[in-house]
Amino acid sequence: MTYNIGKVSPTNHKELAEIDQLLAQEGIRRDQNLDYTCAMYDDEGNIIATGSLFADSLRCLAVSAAHQGEGLMNQIVTHLINEQFERGRFHLFLYTKSCAAKFFSGLSFYEIANIDGKIAFMENRRNGFADYLRKLAEESPEPQAGQRIAAIVMNANPFTLGHQYLVEKAAAENDIVHLFMVSEDQSLVPFDVRRKLILAGVAHLPNVICHDSGSYIISSATFPSYFQKDDDAVIESNALVDVNIFVKIAQKLGIQRRYVGDEPFSHVTNIYNRIMQRQLPESGIECIVLQRKAVDGQIISASAVRQAIKDDDWKKLNSMLPVSSLRFLASDEAKPIIDRIKQTSDVSH
Repeated sequence: MTYNIGKVSPTNHKELAEIDQLLAQEGIRRDQNLDYTCAMYDDEGNIIATGSLFADSLRCLAVSAAHQGEGLMNQIVTHLINEQFERGRFHLFLYTKSCAAKFFSGLSFYEIANIDGKIAFMENRRNGFADYLRKLAEESPEPQAGQRIAAIVMNANPFTLGHQYLVEKAAAENDIVHLFMVSEDQSLVPFDVRRKLILAGVAHLPNVICHDSGSYIISSATFPSYFQKDDDAVIESNALVDVNIFVKIAQKLGIQRRYVGDEPFSHVTNIYNRIMQRQLPESGIECIVLQRKAVDGQIISASAVRQAIKDDDWKKLNSMLPVSSLRFLASDEAKPIIDRIKQTSDVSH
């Protein structure tokens, strides 16, 4: 049977409450990161199925227990895919419970990572991740016997002296350093600018190879939270997905070490680092946690830089940023970004 499917307005609290109830029956909750939600209605106007989108991913999919087995999920997924296609997005991802992965395989989604039998990360291209690995290999020199090969994953929102210190340390201790730049555009500093600042900030290091992360290395800002009971569980699942995918990348490129910076005041970073320190060695990859670079007793962090931008504190910026990043902030190109940061109430994330 075919039912009507329609977009749910973010201000329609009645329908959102119905969706929350439907999701709760499936043991999930509505994600905080959504930019489109649809609902399927029965003849009496009750919501019997739902699904949502965020960027290039499908999320929060559920069908009422009374209507399961009627093929409604197929209709919801088809609706969401069509919506993505209309937005010009054709390479799509979804997160689902591991027990549902087989179902989505039947809808032409392919598994990238499966975490502890709980969460599956999937895409709609059979060879998408394999093609990404092949692209990374093409961008990189062939690993040689005896070489020390390391990796860093970096958002750099924006690129600071702390980031530069981390890369320089890894570059001094290894023959090759693969630097993965988180490509998703969910930061106050857009990716094209972050990428430019990273490349400028590491240009003096000939053994550093920079790669776009694409959609395969994700941040805690966009990782789905609807499967987990609390925030710590979200962070842990995010780290486990990251490790699972990173290990496959490391095997392709011969990476033996991953460098990360600590951050004593960040609960998220501490959990993330602890899981990487536990999980990566199981795959033969060393996890090296470096103490963050500090100036005048303050740890240099991107969030501290964003706060200094907001406060128009150029003295602090001069102490925390490399010349290349300072030069950019003084340019006309940076004015819209600076305005955006100044208009943002909380710049800590």
